[in-house]
Amino acid sequence: MHSTTSQSQGLLHFRLSLNQSFAIGTLKVREIVPCMPLTPLPHSHPNVLGSTSLRGLTLSVIDLPAAVGYRPITPEERQSCSIIVVDVCRQTVGFMVRGIDKITECRWDDIDSVPASVGRNAFISGVTRSDDKLIQLLDIEMLLESIFPDEFIQDDISISLADQAMLSRCEILLVDDSPTARRQLKRALDSIEVSFRMVDNGRHALEVMEQAAADDKPIQILVSDIEMPGLDGYELTFEVRSNPKLADAFIILHTSLSSEISVDRAKQVGANDALTKFNAPDLIAAMLQGAGKFKVGDASHEDMSETQEEIDKLI
Repeated sequence: MHSTTSQSQGLLHFRLSLNQSFAIGTLKVREIVPCMPLTPLPHSHPNVLGSTSLRGLTLSVIDLPAAVGYRPITPEERQSCSIIVVDVCRQTVGFMVRGIDKITECRWDDIDSVPASVGRNAFISGVTRSDDKLIQLLDIEMLLESIFPDEFIQDDISISLADQAMLSRCEILLVDDSPTARRQLKRALDSIEVSFRMVDNGRHALEVMEQAAADDKPIQILVSDIEMPGLDGYELTFEVRSNPKLADAFIILHTSLSSEISVDRAKQVGANDALTKFNAPDLIAAMLQGAGKFKVGDASHEDMSETQEEIDKLI
């Protein structure tokens, strides 16, 4: 089954070793440049080769083969290498690779989830085939978290008791194929003591929503990644909006893409909001906007605000 939102996306293929091809979505790619002189960065991660200036922007350059477990790029090899400049998760970084192969078109439902045999620590978000060759999709979020862990820790989330109570009364579903993104989402909601359900793909999310509606506990807030194997976030949104039993959900599409194109597309398919990963306060604010649509329990948002005022007076 293909919804009318089904579309192909570009994949940039590149080589980290002689035998294995990897790819990333072209919407993540800012540009590709030849290797250039790098300035060493003291106390940086071992896989950060240094920094360079590109059109007025200073960015770190990562030895991508070494970062995912292949043989590091030697200084002698660098002159024949390329740097893929990516703009994801509010960061612009360079990935040095051994070679650029080609750009192909691929549908998300032609991408399979990572086999369980690969293991949890592989930097892969999905697999597909091109010209009968296995292509592994790079999990950029997991990779960046391993190199810049401090950028992925957000412990400064604070909301009022009334807002916490309002969210707690909502049925919330989170869906993301990236283990890194799921950890971020879990930390954010656990920190404000809000319960939720979480799945790792769009098809499972749709099944959960259908079952929840059948149990008369429909999902009210859906937070979904956009780029996922199988049923992507756009198609999931389309399917939810097409089902009268699910259509009232407040949908937030949450993406590592920094492109305005993805945000515009999210609104076109019926999402209420679209956010670039990962800013916990922004996400909680969007979820509160969604919670405000529903009168949960016996109290509306206004009622809860009055309750908070009374509690504040007592304190």
